[in-house]
Amino acid sequence: MTINWKKTAVIVLDIAIAAYLVLAITAFNKPDELGAACSEVKIDIQRDVTDGFLNADEVKKFLEYNKAYPLGKPLREINTRHIEDILRQSPFVETAECYKTQGGNIRITLTQKTPIIRVKADNGDDYYIDNHGSMMSNSRYPSNLIIATGHINKQYAKKVLTPIGNMLVNNDFWQNQIEQINVLADGTIEIAPRVGEHIIYLGSPTNIEKKLQRLEKFYRYGLSEAGWNKYSYINVEFDNQIICKKKQKN
Repeated sequence: MTINWKKTAVIVLDIAIAAYLVLAITAFNKPDELGAACSEVKIDIQRDVTDGFLNADEVKKFLEYNKAYPLGKPLREINTRHIEDILRQSPFVETAECYKTQGGNIRITLTQKTPIIRVKADNGDDYYIDNHGSMMSNSRYPSNLIIATGHINKQYAKKVLTPIGNMLVNNDFWQNQIEQINVLADGTIEIAPRVGEHIIYLGSPTNIEKKLQRLEKFYRYGLSEAGWNKYSYINVEFDNQIICKKKQKN
């Protein structure tokens, strides 16, 4: 059997080139971890329509508490998937991504759950609701959120207050105007504005968007002329009418 040395040499050369390319690509996409340690951790927190509770320092402390902060550790010992799993255990984290950069550092990107309402119920419950209706434990960080008070259980907060809160925070006018939601014993709703010394009665928590649209028109074309403090109580419960009670003079 005659060996075609020329053809064999070409095949061997092709295999060598292919092996080199695989090693080169692997080396390019994966930092040299032999003896190298993480010298920097960059934490990027995505912002949403409202300010959340997380900042880079809190993320660092959370990872340190769970013995997962990678700074100074050998790169070959850093498990980025484990760091992601740890971060997702935080009640304030929506998504977490962790990876090693080309320079051998660690990059962490987070999205956080968006608090929309703080609940301070008559039964003593004190927590936040996020935009998906999940309960978030009380935090020491201040946040300029609408406060919901009154007769509120967690089922009511999830089913009723969550869609109302999402509606308010996604509307520039109402996000800046509404300060408090108060739930009465029969489940009906009052709201207190930031501007004006009146209470607004929405009634049952149905057709809220239409009621607010009617109220907004009254604000723009009625109260702007009559004065923000003329009325003490404004009722928009019923379609096609707004009932106002004048503020009593001292």
